Amino acid sequence: MLVKYPIVTQLKIAFPGVSISVLIAVAAQFLSEHYGAPAMLMALLLGLALNFLSEEGTQTAPGVAIASKTILRLGVALLGARISVDMLSGLGGWMIILIISGVVATILFALAASRLFGRGWGFALLTGGSVAICGASAAMAIASVLPKTERSERDLIFTVLSVTVLSTVAMILYPILSQALGFSSRAAGVFLGGTIHDVAQVVGAGFSIDNETGENATLVKLVRVAMLAPVVLAISIVVRPSETSQAPDSQKRQPLLPRFLIGFLVLAGVNSVGFIPDSVGNYLAEISRWALLISIAAVGIKTSLKKILGVGPVAIALIVLETLFLGSFILGGLQLLV
Repeated sequence: MLVKYPIVTQLKIAFPGVSISVLIAVAAQFLSEHYGAPAMLMALLLGLALNFLSEEGTQTAPGVAIASKTILRLGVALLGARISVDMLSGLGGWMIILIISGVVATILFALAASRLFGRGWGFALLTGGSVAICGASAAMAIASVLPKTERSERDLIFTVLSVTVLSTVAMILYPILSQALGFSSRAAGVFLGGTIHDVAQVVGAGFSIDNETGENATLVKLVRVAMLAPVVLAISIVVRPSETSQAPDSQKRQPLLPRFLIGFLVLAGVNSVGFIPDSVGNYLAEISRWALLISIAAVGIKTSLKKILGVGPVAIALIVLETLFLGSFILGGLQLLV
């Protein structure tokens, strides 16, 4: 821990690891812009290749740990600047109910399927939440409030890697499916925004059809992002009693509402009353995107590829089933509502 050092010393200790995480994020963004690969996926793979930088005793290890936690929480908190009450009005009550129901049903399905497959509830919440809400961002936010085990980082990297790959596949296939089913721009936007995991892939898929579909898909996706706060809060409430009962009396009691979640809610509230101009909101969203990219690079550095391969085919089958369940749920709802 760095808290026992003066602030200048903390910065000096953290600088090497944070710097390498930033460099990886910049490289990942370059690859994304020039070759079309998802930036999150590139940051993960580059980070995994540099796993030796997180080994105990290296100068980069403390900074990598900070980048994987503190910068992550900053990125999640700033997502709140994109959320507002006004954005819900254009969708209509039934569509909002469908989207929220899809999130809840997917997480419950993940818990049931995980039990059937012999996986733990923590893994179910991690994968189910990431599929249901917003991919890698949700995975990292949920992981930050789950009890820590020796498999925590491995499961997080596996989840981020899986939802990024599945989201990219969906970005290609789902627009084709939407047009084959004859969806209107509004219905196609609800389907794409309600099922694809990551925001970037939702935008890509929506605008590949037309501008109206792209705008609707992005709006629906932000409704799912707004579900991040209540889901993380609910998980915090559920895991807190078991976490404190297993911890020694001297261990610091974790807060019921994590500070990054408070930041998310405050920014969402401020944005809802119109105090955040669009230009500032876009700027904060860009900072959030970079913070999440830097943090996932750091998480990649901290994780051994050998450990990821140890997750096994059951975990892969589980997250694919969760993705198919969410897609089927939203499709079924659209057939009833449209």
